[in-house]
Amino acid sequence: MSDQSRQRATVFVGGLDSNVNEQTLHDAFLPFGEIVDVSLPKPELKSSTDRHRGFGYVEFSLAEDAREAIDNMDQSELYGRVIKCNQAKPQKDPNERLGSKTAIWEQEGYAAKYNVNEDEQLAGEDGAEGAAQDPMQGLEGLDVAGPQLK
Repeated sequence: MSDQSRQRATVFVGGLDSNVNEQTLHDAFLPFGEIVDVSLPKPELKSSTDRHRGFGYVEFSLAEDAREAIDNMDQSELYGRVIKCNQAKPQKDPNERLGSKTAIWEQEGYAAKYNVNEDEQLAGEDGAEGAAQDPMQGLEGLDVAGPQLK
């Protein structure tokens, strides 16, 4: 089975109670089709007393069975907690941080939108000519805050 078809056949189950184990999850989703694998990721901290991180994955043999399980089990109750079911998403690259992969100023169209050309960018970075003056310059003589009353 390819990674993409395997992903379509996998259901993410969130909001799990700490008492739920792999057998419980297997039994809850068994009516929807043949289950290939059930996994409950362990907590990252070894000192944690939790058995799992509050979510799990149920992999079916067919993508249709996974869709049927999502349709029927989303917002249902398991061990007194409402669970959330969605199609599983691919795992993120560990080197990738939050947000976009490229900085906003490196995206196409940014310079045109904000009228920034390379000469202005270089001048601003070097602190050379064309750099903005210090906004606090010229305020030395003001010793009273607030509006001036005449």
